[in-house]
Amino acid sequence: MPDRASRPRRGRAAEAVGFRTATAAVTATAATAVLLLAGSAGPGGPSAAAPSGGGAVGAAAAPADPPDPGRVLQIVAHPDDDLYFMNPDLRYSIAAGRPVTSVYLTSGEADGVNAGAAEEATTPPDKAAYADRPDSLHGLWDGRVPRLESMFASGSPVRQGFTYTKDQVVRTLVGILERYGPTTVRSQDPTPGRFPDTKRYTDHQDHFYGARFVQVALGAYARDVKDRPHFAVQNYLGYFNGSLPGVLDPGEAGEKLDVLDTYAWTDRSDHCGSAAGCGDLKVADHPAGNHWSSSINYARGTSTSWLASDAQYGLWAFKVLDGRLAVWHRAGLLGAWSGPRLLPDAPGTLMDQGISTVTLGDGRIAVFGTRTSFGAGPGDYRREVVHAVQKGPGSEEFGDWAVLGTPETSDEDWTSDISAPAVALDGSGQLAVYVRDGSYTLRGRVRSADGGWGPWEKYGGADLHGSPAAGTDSAGRRIVLAATARSVLGWAQPEAGAPLGPATETGLPETALPITAQGRGNGVRLWLRKPGSGNVRTALVTADGGLKASGLTDVGGLSGFGAVTASGHLLAGRTSGGRLGADVGWGRVWERAPLMFVGAPSSTMTGTSTVSLAVLGLDARLYVTSAADAPDAHLAPWQPVGPPGTAP
Repeated sequence: MPDRASRPRRGRAAEAVGFRTATAAVTATAATAVLLLAGSAGPGGPSAAAPSGGGAVGAAAAPADPPDPGRVLQIVAHPDDDLYFMNPDLRYSIAAGRPVTSVYLTSGEADGVNAGAAEEATTPPDKAAYADRPDSLHGLWDGRVPRLESMFASGSPVRQGFTYTKDQVVRTLVGILERYGPTTVRSQDPTPGRFPDTKRYTDHQDHFYGARFVQVALGAYARDVKDRPHFAVQNYLGYFNGSLPGVLDPGEAGEKLDVLDTYAWTDRSDHCGSAAGCGDLKVADHPAGNHWSSSINYARGTSTSWLASDAQYGLWAFKVLDGRLAVWHRAGLLGAWSGPRLLPDAPGTLMDQGISTVTLGDGRIAVFGTRTSFGAGPGDYRREVVHAVQKGPGSEEFGDWAVLGTPETSDEDWTSDISAPAVALDGSGQLAVYVRDGSYTLRGRVRSADGGWGPWEKYGGADLHGSPAAGTDSAGRRIVLAATARSVLGWAQPEAGAPLGPATETGLPETALPITAQGRGNGVRLWLRKPGSGNVRTALVTADGGLKASGLTDVGGLSGFGAVTASGHLLAGRTSGGRLGADVGWGRVWERAPLMFVGAPSSTMTGTSTVSLAVLGLDARLYVTSAADAPDAHLAPWQPVGPPGTAP
């Protein structure tokens, strides 16, 4: 365990030299000095665990063949970041036998003393890690310093000092990616935003500038390395988890805290024989952090509308692989699946996780997402909304990406912190796209009858978090919903074709992120999770006589966290243990399918009597199943699409 000092969340000093220890070591030799946390390298994965709860649904939902379990690579700024912000996903992956490798860009060194606050009270308090300082990952990214110097952790195998540049960090990360060949890459949030009142970053600058280094490395890896598997990316919120409702149930939170207690060396037993100590005493005074042990939130990838059906009962799936939009297609009800096929994109850009689809009035599918562009210099970093439309109903071809831009004026203002888009088509055929902006309000653009898009409109609201959700009621009115830290806000058209109405309180209680909405009858059905429980809740939001929510109901579930997808009688989402849970018919016992996946599941009605469900596995492979849309139905066996370990 390297000697290390705290970061500002622990109220202690953080010297500039402390932000580069492990990066220097990684740059020196990726094979030797990268800090690793590896799980079992056995096959494990979906085929290794039996479904819990018994019953025919779990038995029927087993994958058709034992897939490659895939490989998970986590790249974080500091050695406790995966424990605080990616767990329990980390624990789930290891328990399932998935190979997991963690790479730490710095070892968090500051004063070089492994001691708690009471033992090292002479260290002055500081907020430096939030500041705009040149001698850091931020400064290296921006070019304010051309290189950083090395500082060695206790026990480091590196003995000779050296310096390293921005390009060397990127090339080293590319080398690590090439060596481990991950199918899932976990990273921190590259665009965490600022607090609206103080304009301070909401996260540690190492977290999000480290994540930007990862983005550049992933782009180079996808472009230059051909002998590799496809990969998906999952980004995680950092410090801001402490300002949101807790996500994990008490049992899961307790398991997470147990791991942090071990990391913090709370028992003080000398079980390692290291002069530096057997844990991180800088977190020993408060291993739970700022409520981080009771939560986990994905920064992106929570959309549940990426699976779509067409008039010929075909299915289309849209996810991001290798930084580009991947398309899978099943022709008709009984046709064979094809894909993934990667759509071309502009050089110097990466598609972000979080794809939403909508079927236009003529039957074509429109696909919306955001993409990150890096530009010629660090100030050119930008995230913008883009969309592509099928060239014809059922066509395999899509038009070029059209850029809808961003409501943000520059990356410096809000760190390009716009959400994934929510889209909806109203009864007049008017299409609209909505995002949460960096100041936590709702923004949107509406397409006019001539096909042109209006400007980014301001729809207000405050304290919005996550991505908005949108649906259309039976009267053709768009209803938009967004979670706050205390409730849910809503907006509705008074009639189809009219402008969106004002932000309205729904009166719903606080909810864990994210939320899902779907047009159902005379309103929009909202799906959400109970904080500190993981139970799934639902309410109907209507617009007649003003926007209001009614009928809040707890429909249970198997705990867990993340987005819930709903179509017909089907509900599905991530359960405790990280596996997919499904309920085909409300009131029945939820069953776990032995599948671990990236982001959120998606479902859609295929015709009027069949519901289809899909996930993207940790092996970057699409898995699909279906069931009759009836309360006594069962899911068909899961079908993997394409061979395991598919190369680009």
